[in-house]
Amino acid sequence: MTQACRRIIHVDMDAFYASVEQRDNPALRGRPVAVGSAGRRGVVAAASYEARRFGVRSAMPSVTALRKCPDLVFVPPRFEVYRAVSAQVQAIFARFTSLIQPLSLDEAYLDVTQPLLPYPSATAMATAIRGFIHAQTGLTASAGVSYNKFLAKLASDYRKPNGQFVITPAMGADFVASLPVSSFHGIGPATAARMNALGIRTGLDLRRQPLSRLLRHFGKAAGFYHGIARGIDDRPVEVNRPRRSVGAEKTFDTDIHEWLAAQASIHDLAHKVWNRCQARDLTGVTVTVKVKYNDFRQIVRGRTGPDAVRDAADVQQRAALLFAPCFPPPRGIRLMGITVSGLRTAGGMPAPQQLALFG
Repeated sequence: MTQACRRIIHVDMDAFYASVEQRDNPALRGRPVAVGSAGRRGVVAAASYEARRFGVRSAMPSVTALRKCPDLVFVPPRFEVYRAVSAQVQAIFARFTSLIQPLSLDEAYLDVTQPLLPYPSATAMATAIRGFIHAQTGLTASAGVSYNKFLAKLASDYRKPNGQFVITPAMGADFVASLPVSSFHGIGPATAARMNALGIRTGLDLRRQPLSRLLRHFGKAAGFYHGIARGIDDRPVEVNRPRRSVGAEKTFDTDIHEWLAAQASIHDLAHKVWNRCQARDLTGVTVTVKVKYNDFRQIVRGRTGPDAVRDAADVQQRAALLFAPCFPPPRGIRLMGITVSGLRTAGGMPAPQQLALFG
């Protein structure tokens, strides 16, 4: 099926975590709210639109957020509630199509080219989906409708919050041309900066680049960039997506400097990762560790073994060997993390593709 024949909807819940908190606590409505911790090492997980007006954003250190918005109200995250609401939203999606690709708890792509319900258009379906979401959860969602995933996601951002926008095949290339490349899904801040340094600031600038130049500077991603600059994106909505890794990390209230303190955290993280592996009947051959220093620089080290990890003690031992060269550290460590990848079932077969669900 060619991309021009597809009808794709991207649905994105509006300020999801913060909106759930405002829904459940009327005292928070209309106030700048951040989901996260207000502590010295806290990070904003999500911000309400009232907070965003002050420049508060997700992943921002809490101290920075409070400087921008002294009246900011912090509430602790309740992931079990967010997952439950997300399951409600997923059930609504499933009424319309079986081709659903969740990206996170609060957003997903839907391929409604062959819908399960007889709506006259993808636009009508998107309107109906947003209506059902509001009726059943009390929350709002924005939607983008287009003929491919890239444009559908751009469209859902265009009328936020609680809005909807359609990009038709006739509009695609021109719509992309006027936008900054930094707004493109799939082009992160570092890549956008590299493009800007090369004189590529808008979609039109990107379209003018020969594929050979993009290949020279961006390698295997060049084909994707070359296509989206023209409104082309052939990626299908992927229902079955393999889990790539299982991990856990910990941010410390106080920087750590000593190997003894690190060993205690390695033990806890290894057991947490292994418990998550066991819950999914998975193991893996690669262990990767992450260390983030108090200046936010970080290092990542990994090693692939001939055999898959056997238990928590094995994860701990392999991780400790990777962490050990980092001590004594050149500066205080604020975060440590462990990830197991190269996944396969505990019985030894490669990990099967699993139905991607919210949460």
